[in-house]
Amino acid sequence: MDETVVRAMARWPNVPDCYGWLTLTRRGEWRIGERRERIAHRGLSEFINRNYLAGERGAWFFQNGPQRVWVSLDYMPLVYRSGHDEPTQLTAHTGTPARSIERMAIDQDGSLILVTELGPGVLDDRDLAAMLPMIHASSGRALEDCVGNPAEALRFGPAGMPVERLSADSLETEFGFVRHPSAPISANRS
Repeated sequence: MDETVVRAMARWPNVPDCYGWLTLTRRGEWRIGERRERIAHRGLSEFINRNYLAGERGAWFFQNGPQRVWVSLDYMPLVYRSGHDEPTQLTAHTGTPARSIERMAIDQDGSLILVTELGPGVLDDRDLAAMLPMIHASSGRALEDCVGNPAEALRFGPAGMPVERLSADSLETEFGFVRHPSAPISANRS
């Protein structure tokens, strides 16, 4: 978190939280307001990325000085991008590199779900072409030959990391995040 944010939090400790104003898209873009206008200013996007955190109950927020701005998620809390030379070198939309993939899943629409030490996220769909060929069936068949057969176990890469099959509807519960946070009934934070 930025030092200016920490100082602002200490100076104004009772600023009300904000809900329903900031959204993270499936491609890691920040959108603001009811009309979901894209935040195009690079400095502002970088500021949000540096101060984007997970709350205690699975909702994610942007600490905007003394105010917490709770983020609505189009899909998952993080959007991962793969490296051009090495597809398994992942970086979150925040610019933070991930050290390793801890868990992997694919949903019914072919979205690739990744869990790293940074948290759960989805691979940017523009990077799927580099990653999907690394997923295969235990039998050795290519992913596209067995994606419709849920009984066929899937593996990723030469080490054979299991690839789970999950429904997009189960992701919040499975990975413990809140897609659309709302103001709590009590005045408690997080």
